This record gives sequence, C-alpha cells and structure tokens, in this order.
Amino acid sequence: MPRYKLTLEYDGRPFRGWQRLGDGPSVQQALEEAVFAFCGEATRVLGAGRTDAGVHALGQVAHLDLSREAAPETLRNALNHHLRPQPIVVLEAGRVANDFHARFSARARQYRYLIVNRRAPLALAAGRAWQVPIPLDAEVMHEAAQRLLGHHDFTSFRSSICQAATPNKTLDRLNVVRHGEVVEITASARSFLHHQVRNMVGSLKLVGQGKWPVERMEAVLEARDRAQAGPTAPACGLFLVEVDY
Repeated sequence: MPRYKLTLEYDGRPFRGWQRLGDGPSVQQALEEAVFAFCGEATRVLGAGRTDAGVHALGQVAHLDLSREAAPETLRNALNHHLRPQPIVVLEAGRVANDFHARFSARARQYRYLIVNRRAPLALAAGRAWQVPIPLDAEVMHEAAQRLLGHHDFTSFRSSICQAATPNKTLDRLNVVRHGEVVEITASARSFLHHQVRNMVGSLKLVGQGKWPVERMEAVLEARDRAQAGPTAPACGLFLVEVDY
C-alpha cells in the first residue's frame, strides 16, 4: 500500500482546527473528503501538527495511504481541485517509505507568530496577525525569550486540556525581531505543548509593554503554574511554517 507525503498551506479561520472532531469543519476532514472524491477511498490523513482553530499553516505536513499507485503530481492536482473553494492548498505530494509518519518522524517544528504593533486597524493582515496598539520593545522581548531556551518543564505555558504525556520539552529557538510595525516571533522545537507558543507570546507581550521585567520569565518558568504566565495570544497570529525530518 503506497504512502504519500503532502505539504500543505491553509488559512485556519474557517476551521475548528486540524483534527476531525465532529463539531465543525476541520482541515483533516476536508482533505479526507478530497481524497475520497479523487479515488473513492476512505483513508485517514495524519498531520504533523494538530493546529488549533484559527491557526494557519505555510508548511504543514501530512501523510496518507492509498490502495494503488498515483503519480504525485496527479494526486496534488486532484486534491487541489476537490478542495476548492476551501482555503487549503497541497503544495507538494511525494511518495515516501511506509515507515514515514508525519507526526512521529518529525525532528523539528517551526512556528511563526505575527504581531502588528500599530493603532490603525488592520486591512491586509486582518485575521492573520494580532494587533497590539501599545508600543512594544522587541529587543527586550527577545532578551526575555532567551530565558526559555533549553530543556524545561513548561507547565506554566501549557494548556489545561493538553494531552501530552509530559510537560518537559526542549525549546531550540525563540527569536523576536521587529520589521517596521511587525513584531515577528519564531519558535522551533521537536514538539510543543498545547498552546505553548501562544502562551509564551502572551507573556512576552507583557515584557514588551514594560509590565514585566525580563527576569519575570525565569520566575514564571520555574513556578510550573499556568496562572503565573501571561494570557494566551490569539490564534490568528500563529503559523506552522515548517516541519523538518
């Protein structure tokens, strides 16, 4: 049974998230229905990251099995045809070994969070960034972010409904850079806890506003208490950028 790897981009706004849960449209459901429309097979499409409702993807990865061979270009084009007009696009499709798993074979996941730091309303970035009208100091935010790098218990940045077996994760990169009025936060790790990136961003915003000193990030991390961290940043600013294997 041939296995195929898909690289996807999508606008997360119309969906309840990646995972098919039965209480609203999901990216996974849309893909599985597109596969069925293409070849009549009811197959599961498994993703590298279970993005939440409203979270976008520039490079989500998924895999699926088919009972017979299909040319990768044919598979890509057929799925894109059947996905219309939903905002999901298959960028690439390719044959992979049968032991490849989009989630468990991944070595790193990279997320990007965008904050537009201005008072004027958003037009082009509406629904794709968090608008923060209060001035933010991106350099101080970056300094605070470096306090979270490494292997730690990230309970303070973990959602109460997180199903991960352990709160211990290794954060490889957390950079904050300003590009004009846009503050870009990039996070990279093998895996993340539920809401971990959005909770870290919510805390960094408080540092950038001057409400928290840089040292507060270490204290929050060591507290292992979600109540000590900042609010969860909105889903609209988060993008799954890339998955490495």
